[in-house]
Amino acid sequence: MTQSPASPLPSPQERRRLREACSLTQAQVAVRVGVSSETVRAWESGRTTPRGGRREAYARLLTLLAEREQEREQERAGDQEAVAKPEVTGHQGGAARNTRPAGPAAVTPEHPAALATEDPAAIRAEEPPPAPGPRPELPLTPAQAFDALYAFCAPALVRQTYLLTGRRELARESVERAFQLAWQRWPEVARDRDPAGWVRATAYDFALSPWHRLRPRYRHPEPPPSDASDRALLDVLLKLPPPQRRTLLLYDGVGLDLPETAAETEATTPAAANRLLHARAAIADRLPGLSDPAELHHRLAELAVTERLRAAKPTMVRDGSERRARFWTRAAIAFTVALIGTTALTLRTAPTQYEPPVPPGATVRGVPPRVAPGPLSDKELKLRAKLRGELQNGPERLAPHVE
Repeated sequence: MTQSPASPLPSPQERRRLREACSLTQAQVAVRVGVSSETVRAWESGRTTPRGGRREAYARLLTLLAEREQEREQERAGDQEAVAKPEVTGHQGGAARNTRPAGPAAVTPEHPAALATEDPAAIRAEEPPPAPGPRPELPLTPAQAFDALYAFCAPALVRQTYLLTGRRELARESVERAFQLAWQRWPEVARDRDPAGWVRATAYDFALSPWHRLRPRYRHPEPPPSDASDRALLDVLLKLPPPQRRTLLLYDGVGLDLPETAAETEATTPAAANRLLHARAAIADRLPGLSDPAELHHRLAELAVTERLRAAKPTMVRDGSERRARFWTRAAIAFTVALIGTTALTLRTAPTQYEPPVPPGATVRGVPPRVAPGPLSDKELKLRAKLRGELQNGPERLAPHVE
């Protein structure tokens, strides 16, 4: 995205010839360029032409294939010369042996018996060594393949997500989270026909999530670019709706075709075209100088390059992904253990038989109400006076006498 799209490309027939000369499949070329096999087939047939960063990557790959083909031809020519050289040296060696003095130990072509008794090891030593063949390429380990994909895609993805969000820290975080998820699902991503597109879609989804506005670190805007034209372009981009902004960046920034843009944004091709037209019209209204798509692509590339954004190292991303996976795994195990413990405690303390609930109390009718005590009789009054008039302590209280 950040390079000029004016790199020359060979003809479609030459592209296919270079690929087949290096024994590469369309799928292998698609993985190295970061596109699908259908896109490479369209490029080799001449139906479409790569644009933007894909054009630069494809041009570099074709140049490398052409250089390898030249080196292979030079090695083949050197092998032919090496095969022809022993014949000349053998003839000269025979002439030299003819000049040796005659004697019992002399070996000359005129003495066949002497040739028969010559040491075979010496003859084998005079033969030229076989030409070394091409070394078989060892398959990459998962970590090496991930690091190669990260080195190829991460720097450009950070700049693209910055154009989507206008936040530098969020752009780095989005790319790191996307690659962490890719490392967790690496078998799936490695078999995908477009691993770069998989990671790009994940980074875009995370960057455009509306939940970031609730995070305290992203409540306040970041400092805008220093240049006035860059500030104006970034302000116009951020005022576009997220679907239009994403479609514009994929088509005019990254250089995808319209069907690929529609597939990545999960929309139909007419819907993606309408979003692109509305986004271009909104930018042309605010910035008339960017009504030309080529100029808009150039300005987007300049804006992305102006901000010197760097991605983290791939080892740090892989370690962060593994730490996150371990954390959530342990959290899931702890939650499962707590759930099992709660279930066991409930089964232990729960009643083993049915106990009917106690019904609420009911009012019993026909019972006379409680009556308060009435006044004392004369006999009860005399008894109370007698008890009060006697001593509180004494033998009368302990052993009363009968009258």
